[in-house]
Amino acid sequence: MSDALLVLEDGTAFCGRSVGAKGTVLGEAVFNTGMTGYQEVLTDPSYRGQLVAMTAAHVGNYGMHPDHAESDAIQVAGFVVREMAHRPSSWRSQGSLPDALREAGVVAIEDVDTRRLTRRLREHGSMRAGLSSEVLDVDALLALVRESPSMEGRELVSEVGVRAPRVVRPDGPTHLRIAALDLGMKRSMISGLVGLGAEVHLLPSTTTAEEVRALEPDGLFVSNGPGDPATVDAAVTTMRALLGEVPVFGICLGSQLLGRALGASTYKLAFGHRGINQPVLRRREGVVEITSHNHGFAVDATTLGERTGDLRYRTAEHGEVEVSHVNLNDDVVEGLAALDIPAFSVQYHPEAAPGPSDAHYLFDRFGALMQAFREGRARSVLDLDVRGEVA
Repeated sequence: MSDALLVLEDGTAFCGRSVGAKGTVLGEAVFNTGMTGYQEVLTDPSYRGQLVAMTAAHVGNYGMHPDHAESDAIQVAGFVVREMAHRPSSWRSQGSLPDALREAGVVAIEDVDTRRLTRRLREHGSMRAGLSSEVLDVDALLALVRESPSMEGRELVSEVGVRAPRVVRPDGPTHLRIAALDLGMKRSMISGLVGLGAEVHLLPSTTTAEEVRALEPDGLFVSNGPGDPATVDAAVTTMRALLGEVPVFGICLGSQLLGRALGASTYKLAFGHRGINQPVLRRREGVVEITSHNHGFAVDATTLGERTGDLRYRTAEHGEVEVSHVNLNDDVVEGLAALDIPAFSVQYHPEAAPGPSDAHYLFDRFGALMQAFREGRARSVLDLDVRGEVA
């Protein structure tokens, strides 16, 4: 018996069974192609405001464990699966996925043809959608969907980032101090930075350049986060003021904001990249990395400035910038590297939670850049090889 309904803004409807909290939620319908890692997906703040469908047919089989959470709460607006495991099989499990969804107040649905749903989103793009265990009339739920806001132009960072500064210190010796703009930062990113022997200052997105300078950091990190990068003006202003003063490293939303700070514009992708199997070319070395993704926006490199070479552009204020990484599926910009100042970014998730660890070297590269810049041995990340040694 169907007691839950999913409706896309084009009128496409899916009936199923409620496996989460009772209620009605609205958001952007997206799909994730990962075969595993559902707890990391659910707790990733970058999914704020989205109804996430997993393409894997069977979800929840290993239950839930606090060590796998990327934040303090389940962040998705709603969850869509083909089949839900109601009794986990892993000895490490500390609870079932359905119970966790109900306790968190998250509406979820199973028995959905997620293959059909995914094909619809791939063909027509991510859409506004409604998921309900209360409103089971298609027309009534569709009316609510069409009145809901689009993800384009939506500001969500203020809902998930830290509201007051917080410091995380390593267990061992401290070699570096990093100012980190927390736009919805995943725990694995914090671990990656602390693992460098760094004292990490988590800062709200509205932190000014003067407040960052007062910390005398060795580097500035800008995290992942939800929503449209065109709405995060305060962080862009701070980054722009600090470019050239300290090494800057951005991941995901942080990469888009670095692009904006350098003068580029961003745009919304048709259906985005979400999964743990995305091939990305590291252009200088000609190496293909299999990477973890979660983003619906990207940088338009052609708006950086005058083209001076192969995917290289001269910006108005910060010298030359090159596209360092490219998605091999659709040529989307996956990374930027400034040639004249110490700033670089990647669009994907090198912290690999969930996903492969092909790109974890980027944290070490950031650490090496901070050390070399502090000692006057490097001007930009391109002065280092992939291992972080001065070239």
